[in-house]
Amino acid sequence: QVQLVESGGGQVQAGDSLRLSCAASGRTGSRYAAGWFRQPPGKEREFVATINWSGGMTYYADSMKGRFTISRDFKNTVYLQMNNLKPEDTAVYYCAARRSSTYAINRDDYDYWGQGTQVTVSS
Repeated sequence: QVQLVESGGGQVQAGDSLRLSCAASGRTGSRYAAGWFRQPPGKEREFVATINWSGGMTYYADSMKGRFTISRDFKNTVYLQMNNLKPEDTAVYYCAARRSSTYAINRDDYDYWGQGTQVTVSS
């Protein structure tokens, strides 16, 4: 089992930046790819970004390209740097991990989920 804990959310103004962190614990010795998803109020959970096990490959949802950056270190932490935040970025952000070294964009491809962290962007 792998446990994921997100942190770094908060309330900011449009144009501000935030960095979310996702700390993994438990059986982290295997090669896990990771991803970030978000769930805006009243909407379905949607893909944000994903990264492979080595950190050398990433993929983003179109609306996040150029503003968000996913990265990871080898202390079992995955990050999401979010710049130029917009009110439409308001959502609960979830970290996820999958038992594979390759990244994925579908929720069903992930095996472990964090509890989420709230990001609120006001105009």
